[in-house]
Amino acid sequence: MPEGSSPKRERQYEHIKDSYQERGRSEDKAEELAARTVNKQRRDAGETKGSREKSGGSKKKF
Repeated sequence: MPEGSSPKRERQYEHIKDSYQERGRSEDKAEELAARTVNKQRRDAGETKGSREKSGGSKKKF
């Protein structure tokens, strides 16, 4: 996890990683997927730099 992550996000990362491993993913892949998941949630919650816009694809202009 990135430096400065909250204890809540650290616990969340460990839980997600363990879940992926229980489902048969390798440890490396489980770590990658857990980090991506937590980072996306951090970004969507506005907890990262540059997180003013939420991800979600292209924006439609009318």
